[in-house]
Amino acid sequence: TGFDSDNSSGDFSEANHKVPEMLDLDPHQSNKTGKHNGETEIQENGIKRHRTSLPAPMFSRSDFSVWSILKKCIGLELSKITMPIVFNEPLSFLQRITEYMEHIYLINKACSHADPLERMQAVAAFAVSAVASQWERTGKPFNPLLGETYELTREDLGFRFISEQVSHHPPISAFYSEGLNKDFIFHGSIYPKLKFWGKSIEAEPRGTITLELLKHNEAYTWTNPTCCVHNVIIGKLWLEQYGVVEIVNHSTGDKCVLNFKPCGLFGKELHRVEGYIQDKHRKKLCVIYGKWTECLWCTDPTTYETYKKSEKRGSEQKKKSVSEEDTKSENDEADDMPEVQDTVQFIPGSKLLWRINCRPPNSSQMYNFTSFAVSLNELEKGMEAILAPTDCRLRPDIRNMENGNMDVASKEKERLEEKQRAARKERAKDEVEWHTRWFHQGTNPYTGTSDWLYSGGYFDRNFSDCPDIY
Repeated sequence: TGFDSDNSSGDFSEANHKVPEMLDLDPHQSNKTGKHNGETEIQENGIKRHRTSLPAPMFSRSDFSVWSILKKCIGLELSKITMPIVFNEPLSFLQRITEYMEHIYLINKACSHADPLERMQAVAAFAVSAVASQWERTGKPFNPLLGETYELTREDLGFRFISEQVSHHPPISAFYSEGLNKDFIFHGSIYPKLKFWGKSIEAEPRGTITLELLKHNEAYTWTNPTCCVHNVIIGKLWLEQYGVVEIVNHSTGDKCVLNFKPCGLFGKELHRVEGYIQDKHRKKLCVIYGKWTECLWCTDPTTYETYKKSEKRGSEQKKKSVSEEDTKSENDEADDMPEVQDTVQFIPGSKLLWRINCRPPNSSQMYNFTSFAVSLNELEKGMEAILAPTDCRLRPDIRNMENGNMDVASKEKERLEEKQRAARKERAKDEVEWHTRWFHQGTNPYTGTSDWLYSGGYFDRNFSDCPDIY
């Protein structure tokens, strides 16, 4: 694939891009490998070691006021608003989508199960895990340029992935992934509708996600929950996911209904997920519960109902009156970060479906990235000759931000946006339509709804007709 070379990129080293008060984000790892800042090596087992830290620490946002920008945007679609680079994280939205693949072992588990109920449990866990990387990620990913692409091949994890920005207004990102063992296909298109509501920013991820398990001749479809970032004006930023996610097995008729609960009064339901799996006759087969920031469990419906009744009786006995001064309105509570530290209450006899991965040391200095996210913008020697010229790794604004060159990154972002506007005006003048390269608009074969489908051919690596967007 060209991505397993032990050569490393010297083009973006710490030595070339000095940052004031530079921190060694992972000194223990640096001592082990003798390599820094995106350099990689091959381990004894033949698997490539991916980088474990970013070249520069996160830039402080404390000196910037988001209110000065957002006060004119209440109720508007934020995709058309130009935001200062300081509120970004050094990844494109196309790379952010790729983070769905962090817990790919759950797809592999689904493929290995003979029981359709166990397959649905694994798929449900995968759908929840796909949003888990957003926990504490309050930075905004870069809006992809029209025609921008991102590819990732991970032989150690058994998949390859390609995405393309197929529309700019509205912004639509299409992606396609397949197992290297030809065991699954995972694809979809996402149209993140962003709105600012005064104290919070809400992102509704419209678009269908499809997972096909080829060995079992099964297809599952779902949409992601709504994501909301609170306290964008003042206070500590915090994030919640809410909404109902329905996962449908189009082969068996089974359905999984997951309720991502809103925070609620006093933060009691913060991060909680509850739901169930039912067969085509609407008989409940199992109950799923947990938190999308921690773990997911399943148990049988009878055990769950018995436990809930027992819990309710116990809480009624311990119920105490709440003083008037301690009572807050629900609106006020929703804006403050709830002081909730409890973990998932385990129900005896439950089966663990998924648990979140530990984040790397000093993750808070790296935009709260997971280990998987840290590796996504890695650029090694030789990759530029293999990648499409539209790949996110080649974007100069993201690359400069990653290296701590904020002024250069801001200027490059402005230049790229202006270049995109000029190209759009030129096409309008000549009455030329934009043609996507790797995806085409069609119909999802399982839902019958409009979707963007992979046209194929990307990994043949014929990039001669790719647009010049950088």
